Order: sequence, then structure tokens, then C-alpha cells
Amino acid sequence: MDTLKLDHIGIAVETIDAALPIWEGILGLPLHGIEEVTEQKVKTAFMPIGESEIELLESTDPEGPVGKFIAAKGQGVHHLAFRVANIDAALTELKAKGVRLIDETPRYGAGGARIAFLHPKATGGVLVELCERK
Repeated sequence: MDTLKLDHIGIAVETIDAALPIWEGILGLPLHGIEEVTEQKVKTAFMPIGESEIELLESTDPEGPVGKFIAAKGQGVHHLAFRVANIDAALTELKAKGVRLIDETPRYGAGGARIAFLHPKATGGVLVELCERK
């Protein structure tokens, strides 16, 4: 698998508006943009830092994945996302290795990315996202 870099760190927050004073105000990270991803039941805010980004995740539905995460664990780190050169090839390789996947085919993510998640039980309890951006 051709892993290029850490693309972003996803952080689940109650609301983006309440989190911005920390990430933008205190830490000085510039807000790149806010986008709603209806399919994921989430609103995202990306804040670049170096070659990576912080992604703030606000649930738009308490039954969505981020809503359930916050209900169970509270706010905090939700996932690590790694940029890959070819997500289809990466998923094929991982399936062949017997890695447990949440997504066997890529889906739409924020910023036009193609994404897929690996199951935390396959990655030592860490939710890992693969991300392909053109």
C-alpha cells in the first residue's frame, strides 16, 4: 500500500462554533472551510497545519457515527486519516491480508475525497481512515 502521509486528525466536537476558539483562537490554526457531508451525518471544519490538517467533526444527527461516538466517549480524537495514492488498490491489498474493514468500497468524504475506514479492532483500537485526494 502506498501511504503518502498523515492527511488529517479527526476530532469529534459538540459544535464547531464552540471548538473554534480553541483551535483557531488559542492555537492559531486558520479555518480553511466548513462543509456538511450529508451522507456521513456530519459537519466538518478543516484547519491546515503543515502538510496535514485538523478536522473538527460536528454531528448533524445523534444517530450518526460522530453523534454516537460523542454520546459514548465524549469529545476528543475520533480518527487518524492517512492519504493513499490509490484507495481501491489499498482496500484490495488490505482485504487480501484479511484486515477487517468498515468500508470495502470507498465512499464520499469532505473536500471531494474518496475515503474508507478500517475497523478499530484491526488497528489496535484506533479508527483509521484511508483518504485519496486528486
